[in-house]
Amino acid sequence: MEDNDSNEICRREPSHTCLKAESSSIPKAMSVEEERVTQVMQALSHPIRRAILITLRQSNACSFSDLMRLITLDSGTLGFHIKRLSDFIIQDQSGKYVLTDYGMKMMGILDEAYQMSSVKGSGIVPTEPLKLLMADSSKRVAAAAIDLALAFGVFLIIPWLGAPFRWSLEALLSSTERNLLFLVLLWIYLTLFEGFSGQTIGKMFIGIKVVRIGGKAMTYEHSAIRNFGKVFLLPVDLYVGMKRLNDDRFIRFFDKFAGTTVITVV
Repeated sequence: MEDNDSNEICRREPSHTCLKAESSSIPKAMSVEEERVTQVMQALSHPIRRAILITLRQSNACSFSDLMRLITLDSGTLGFHIKRLSDFIIQDQSGKYVLTDYGMKMMGILDEAYQMSSVKGSGIVPTEPLKLLMADSSKRVAAAAIDLALAFGVFLIIPWLGAPFRWSLEALLSSTERNLLFLVLLWIYLTLFEGFSGQTIGKMFIGIKVVRIGGKAMTYEHSAIRNFGKVFLLPVDLYVGMKRLNDDRFIRFFDKFAGTTVITVV
């Protein structure tokens, strides 16, 4: 009678004691199987690891540098995620990474997951690994709006700082010259921040980052090129990028010219 009462209490109010008692009754073989399932789910839960698996299936075999170039990652990040995929990929005799038999089976599970997502209307099955990481247009616009607001705010403060010295932009520059100065300062801000870390303040806040196609480190030169079109030639930059390039990696032409794109920070 007491056992029945205890079982009823556990069903209604599961406590640590009850859970411990239940877990002790799970066969050891089942515990090992559950641990294996957990490992699989953890491996497939990260978009970079999914991108690595998709790339290897499409290319059959890839060197470390090939993966850096195709997925647009730095060596440290790629190395970390490759270690997490040790059950799914190995290096062949030439040193290239290939999928194991277990990895191929996991790709079947991944395909089914993408198909289910597509059927439910929440996405399209990606055919390119980089598409798993690409930042969507709404995030890029939001980051740009934040950066523009910050730059404009700082630009408005400049005359106030110069007031005690009887210095003002209105007295020194015409309206056209002031507008040009603002654009130049905005270009310098974007170039310095993205050249240093790939992220402006707006991009940090939204969680996106500028990277170079091929996985090489971002430089001030590449940042200056991509942002020149953004600041000074935006309408033309967008039109050519979206209407003429037909490449999802490049929304703007100057991204293509600089060899850069914007990804989600994961």
